[in-house]
Amino acid sequence: MTPHAVYLHIPFCTTKCTYCAFNTYVQLEFLIEPFVDALIKEIRLVGQNKPGLDVHTIFFGGGTPSLLLPEQFARIFTALRESYNVFPDAEISLEANPNDLNREYMIALRRVGFNRLSIGMQSANENELQLFRRRHDSDAVVRAVSAARSGGFDNLNLDLIYGIPHQTLDGWRNTLTQTLVLKPEHISLYALGLEEGTPMERWVETGRLPAPDDDLAADMYNLATELLGAAGYEQYEISNWARPGLACKHNLQYWRNLPYLAFGPGAHGWAAGVRYSVLLSPQRYIKVMNTMNEAAGAYDFPRTPATDMFDVIEREGEIAETLIMGLRLTREGIDREIFRQRFGADLLDVHRQEIDKFVGRGLLTVDDTRVKLTDDGRLLSNIVFRELV
Repeated sequence: MTPHAVYLHIPFCTTKCTYCAFNTYVQLEFLIEPFVDALIKEIRLVGQNKPGLDVHTIFFGGGTPSLLLPEQFARIFTALRESYNVFPDAEISLEANPNDLNREYMIALRRVGFNRLSIGMQSANENELQLFRRRHDSDAVVRAVSAARSGGFDNLNLDLIYGIPHQTLDGWRNTLTQTLVLKPEHISLYALGLEEGTPMERWVETGRLPAPDDDLAADMYNLATELLGAAGYEQYEISNWARPGLACKHNLQYWRNLPYLAFGPGAHGWAAGVRYSVLLSPQRYIKVMNTMNEAAGAYDFPRTPATDMFDVIEREGEIAETLIMGLRLTREGIDREIFRQRFGADLLDVHRQEIDKFVGRGLLTVDDTRVKLTDDGRLLSNIVFRELV
């Protein structure tokens, strides 16, 4: 049976970033302890419905997971290990705000079981951090990396954002340079998106900020590809670079469209042939899990009383999702033999017309073993994905 990944969503934040549309909440820290209790119940209930399920990656995202105490994480890990067969060498990641990290906290998290840390650096430019309403400055990132290293973490990711209003190519070069000085094992780069309902979107719509420049963002992406490649990082996904052998295993699970369980308010999962999501509201989530029917048989795996949406994905939909996700893998792409084993057909027989079209336009490359995006295809990937859906 394919090993599963586990994603746990921690929805609490001290401040809300101006670009963020994730399911996060401020001034609800008083709910963290009852939330942890509810999360543990959800973990155990799903585990009861699939005893002995193999788990090889665990990822705490948010929100700001680093608001939780080591003791709270320890309780969550106990529930995970008692409910699933968590591999001894499982990759266990934590997203963190730089301001939350000190050496003592890092030592405690390593002791609990974390072995990978993802720090939300976002930029080395103070004006850009203030525009985002981040609660850290660039010095805090340096201190956080130092604390992580002294606390025993040897697998760090730094998240960066580009295509920011008023950002220049030289400013972006400086952020990349400062990032490389910190020598993380992994770097994730995300083009700024104007998400509906965010202050950033409103500011652009009202003319307070200029709209992102797509051409400039493409230049920034190409600059990052050049600088990170020269520094020894391998680009293994459209937005991700890593030292050799240190690609994020949890994210590879997503991009290979393999199963992952979802826990916590607003989390999304894919398991047993269904896509599902958890209730958004932390208050409702806590209430529902505290009043649930304790009988495991009352819920079909991976459903719980906190499940909000639950959609069965038929073969055609799974093929489309597998292509959209897998083509993001720049070195791996879609392995034609694995695709054939999974779906009983060669990829070219399923989408020959579309693939031939994009090969002709220089956006895809095909050989006997793989279908991959070209360098130009990475910049125009959304065009390819739309037609494959």
